[in-house]
This record gives sequence, structure tokens and C-alpha cells, in this order.
Amino acid sequence: MLFHLDRAGWPRLREETRTLSHLALPMMVAQIAQVATGFVDTVMAGRVSTDDLAAVSLGASIFVTAYVTLMGVVSALNPILSHQFGAGETRGIGETARQGLWFGLLLGCLGALLMLAIQPLLRQWLSLPDTVEDKVMLYIDGAAFGMPAAMMHRALHAFASSLNRPRPIMVVSLIALLLNIPLNYMLIHGLFGLPQLGGAGCGWATGVVMWFNAITLFVYLARNRALAGYGLTQQFSWPQWSRFPAMLRLGLPIGLSFFVEVSLFSFIALLIAQLGTLVVASHQAVLNFSSLIYMIPQSIATALTIRVGQSIGSGDYQQARLISGLGIALSIAAALLTMLLVLLFRHQIIAMYSQDPAVVALGSTLMLFAAFYQLTDAMQTVASGALRGYKITTLPMVIHIVSFWGLGLGLGMVLGLTDWLLPRLGVHGFWAALVVSLSVAGLTLVGYLSHISRQRLHRQTL
Repeated sequence: MLFHLDRAGWPRLREETRTLSHLALPMMVAQIAQVATGFVDTVMAGRVSTDDLAAVSLGASIFVTAYVTLMGVVSALNPILSHQFGAGETRGIGETARQGLWFGLLLGCLGALLMLAIQPLLRQWLSLPDTVEDKVMLYIDGAAFGMPAAMMHRALHAFASSLNRPRPIMVVSLIALLLNIPLNYMLIHGLFGLPQLGGAGCGWATGVVMWFNAITLFVYLARNRALAGYGLTQQFSWPQWSRFPAMLRLGLPIGLSFFVEVSLFSFIALLIAQLGTLVVASHQAVLNFSSLIYMIPQSIATALTIRVGQSIGSGDYQQARLISGLGIALSIAAALLTMLLVLLFRHQIIAMYSQDPAVVALGSTLMLFAAFYQLTDAMQTVASGALRGYKITTLPMVIHIVSFWGLGLGLGMVLGLTDWLLPRLGVHGFWAALVVSLSVAGLTLVGYLSHISRQRLHRQTL
């Protein structure tokens, strides 16, 4: 058991539940708004032409992979700032946040350069008509332009959320979503003197919106009186290079864990392409919906990183263990609810994506797999978040690599494309392997979290 409460402990648990909800709900809304931006890009590009839709889909896959990986590295700031907040290091928080902005800027510039440098290799690999390839590269150019701002925004995200102020993040993300829609339209069609970029305009709209996100959130936080005491903008600081190795040691395993998970689904999409367009369409519909409801455990995980980090910073390992157990319990409850909704309404959900009866039939079958892995996916996500609060990131990374690439991808290829273990299962084999891999990751990470939280509590009591 991660925690045990007597009757006197229930008020403490209720208070912590409110605190976690206060943190998680605004961040969930913000994350859904960010996912919705990609959905809007896809819909608007699809209304232009099939070539534009293909260009946006390919360009976005490159951007999302780079963005999620680097975002994971920058998220190392969450446990660092949370520990400082819990320890009452008020003045040190502002300096850490300023160094975090430099850290994010440098990583964002590196990500932008990599996105630009990979373009010649992409042209060789894609083998698409020149017009489509040109649009893909133009989309990537626009997204790369915004990458430095995106990473600075994540640093500001860590600053605000670690100080229990998630509402500004939510407000700015919702405004950015509303801005993205008309900006997409203007750049796609070349209105008001802007260039007519077609679907590639979505990439440039994304880049502009990311700068809007970073600048607006910075101004919002700088003018927030409740945060003035932390001194984010009271002075200017040049990069302190000695701080960055510690951020990298903590952040690189997180970034690699995120990359492993994102690349798992990308590789599966490539591998099932040989099974036909019906399979690809059904798989993509189920995956898109799964990504949306994944925002629930992801937001709980981020809130858990912050609250566990704050408790450890204040030296309260009993509280950290209680919060970890509460986060697991909340994620399981939310997963059971989403599992039930998916099981009951899977046909209607797929029908939102396609009216093709064949797609609805296959997609509804795949939805059964998605429903069953809600529980263990939530467990592995939230346990990883709690472990980040303990500043433990390396072993979770190893668990993710073994589970996702070894079982998810390796076993998926065996079950889906060969008859070595069972008769060839096609796309169902890949989804069965996903259930296995997420179950292994979830059970292993929860067990490791229980061990770590008990071990740290025992050390404190010695």
C-alpha cells in the first residue's frame, strides 16, 4: 500500500485532493487546448486539398516528436522549483526560473536547428511529389521558428505551476487556441497581405502562436502581484552554465521517456501502413481519441510532480507518500470512468471520425483495446510523475524503453506481422502488444514508486 490513513488523517486527505484538483484541472484544460490546436490544423488543411492534409500530417509528426522530447527535458524544472518552493527558498526560485528560461531558449534553438537540418534527409525518405515535399518543409520551417518560444513557455509553465498558480497557463492556452484559428485561415489563403501558404501556413501559424504563448504568459506572470515576491523580473541574469548540467541530468531521461512513448505510436503507424488504408484510418481515429483522454492522467502526473516535490522540499516524506498514493487512486478512478465511457460509446466515438461502416466496425474493435489499457496507462503515467517529484528519472526511463520498444514495438511486430507465436493478427496484434507493454510499465512503476516512497520515509525516521 502506498499510504494508510486513520480517521484523523481523512481531513488531510480531503485537503490534498482539493489541492491536486486545483493544480490538475487548469493544466488539463491547457493541454486539451494544445491538442485541439493540432486538430484544428488537420481539419483546416484537409479542407484545402489532400496534398495539404498530407503535408500538415507529416510536418506535424516531425514537430510533435521534437516538441514533446524537448518539453520533457525542460520539465526537469518542475521538481527543481517545487523542491525550492517546499523548502521556502523564495528568492532562489526567481533565479532558477530565469536560468530555466535560458535553458529553454537554448534547447529550443537546438530543436529548431535539428528540424531544419533534417529536411534533406526527409526529402530522400519521403519520395513524394515535389509540391507536397515543399509544403512539408515549409510547415517545418514555421514550426521551427516557434520552437525556442515553445521551450521558454514550458519553463514559465514550470514556474507558475510549481508555485500553485496554474490558472494563467490555462487562460493563455485558451486564448492561443482562439488565435490559431483565424491565423491559420489568413496564412492558408493569403489574406490581408500575408503570403498564401496553403496547408503549410498552419506550421507558420503554430510558430507565431508559440511566441504569443511565451510572451503573453511572461507578461501575465510578471504583472501578477501574488508572484512578485519570487523576483522573476526584478533583475536580469546571464546564463549560469554551471546550473545546466544538473537540469540536463534530471531532464534528459524524462525527454527520452517521452520520445520513446511518442515514437512507439509513430513506428506502429508506419508498420501498419502495409496493411491498407482501412487499417490506417481506423488506427489513427482510435489513437487520436486516446491521445485526447490521455490528457487526464497526464495532468494528474504533472500536479503530482509538483506536490510531491513541494513535500520533499519541506522535508515531509510522509506527506509525499500520501500524495503519491492519492494520485494513483485518483488516476485509477478517472481511468475506470473513461474505460466505461469508451466501452459504452465506442461506436459513436469512431463515427465522429468516419461514416465508412468498415472504419467504424474495425475502429470499434480497436476501441476495446484502448479501453482496457486506460487503467495501466494512467498508472504508469502518474507513477512516473510522482517519481519525478522525488527527482528520480533514470530508472523510469529504462522501464519505458524496455516496455514500449521491447514489448510494445517488438511484440507488436511479432504478433501483427508474423505467425511465430500466433497466427498473424495484423493491427490487432499491435494493439494487444500495447496493452501488454502499458500493463508491464504501469505495474512496475507503481511498485517502484511504493518502494521508493517507503524507503525515503524509513530513512527520515532513522
